[in-house]
Amino acid sequence: MRLKPVPSAPPEVESNTLTFEDNRLCAALFGQHHEHLAQIEQHIPASLIARGNLVTVSGEPDAIEAASAVLQDLYRRLEADLELGRDEVDAAVRMVTGGIAQADGFRGEELLVRTEKRRISPRSPTQAAYLRAMQKHDLVFGIGPAGTGKTYLAVAIGVALLKQRVVDRLILSRPAVEAGERLGFLPGDMKDKVDPYLRPLYDALQDMLPEGKLAARLESGQIEVAPLAFMRGRTLTNAFVILDEGQNTTPAQMKMFLTRLGENSRMVVTGDPTQHDLPPGTESGLIDAVSKLDRIGAVGVIRFGDRDIVRHPLVETILRAYRASEPATPGQAAPSEHG
Repeated sequence: MRLKPVPSAPPEVESNTLTFEDNRLCAALFGQHHEHLAQIEQHIPASLIARGNLVTVSGEPDAIEAASAVLQDLYRRLEADLELGRDEVDAAVRMVTGGIAQADGFRGEELLVRTEKRRISPRSPTQAAYLRAMQKHDLVFGIGPAGTGKTYLAVAIGVALLKQRVVDRLILSRPAVEAGERLGFLPGDMKDKVDPYLRPLYDALQDMLPEGKLAARLESGQIEVAPLAFMRGRTLTNAFVILDEGQNTTPAQMKMFLTRLGENSRMVVTGDPTQHDLPPGTESGLIDAVSKLDRIGAVGVIRFGDRDIVRHPLVETILRAYRASEPATPGQAAPSEHG
């Protein structure tokens, strides 16, 4: 006699109803035509039904817990008078599903960076760890793919510390590797020659400071944007110093930069070890420095992965597609994972 298999029991479906006190904030929380609720449902297998100031969340227990945490985090964001759009909803989902507890999440006061134009909060668990590292350590490396917010958050911290007068100067630097020895053939004075390579740093600053204040601080020297070569021979005191695109330095250049660290100063080095523009066979100073300093307790090393990309969702897909089709390049590190 053949026994028929016993069908497995269907997944346990429960429901939980959340009550939000402010009806005005509820409209922003749910989004136009409840688009924010639909967006959460795309990422978390739960059903969200809103009636007035109530939201009923149905699904398996883990999904209910995650969706409820996202809604509560977003509501607290609105209570703090922070903006809420699709990007912020994605960030809340990423934080909760990444294991950041509500009380410690992106609404945490210690993780909110206040600049003169906007207030910035982390959009992934790794961004939260990065902000904490910059608050705790005098030297931090932020490494990983483009679009993960490495430079943007470092600039935000620097502007905030300058505003609070914790530091006297904010110095941002990049190696102009692409220019090589061709700078002399470019039109204009030295500023005209190097500005195209420093443009991404100016863009980040313009997002943090009103145009007039940015121009005034650049003119006074409170904020300095300069090629890496301009750092040689200096001792940088009472300053927050950022080196962007650190993978485009040689070990000697990186050592020169790191040893500029002076009294009451902090440094952040960002870059993607898998993408450099150095001549073939040249070792990246970023890879070399991280290998030497990674285990020093006073140094923070934060590794971003594809899952931390906070640009357009297609950016992560594009990077994965290119990475899958390209052979490994000698001398370049393997892609770093989220951590």
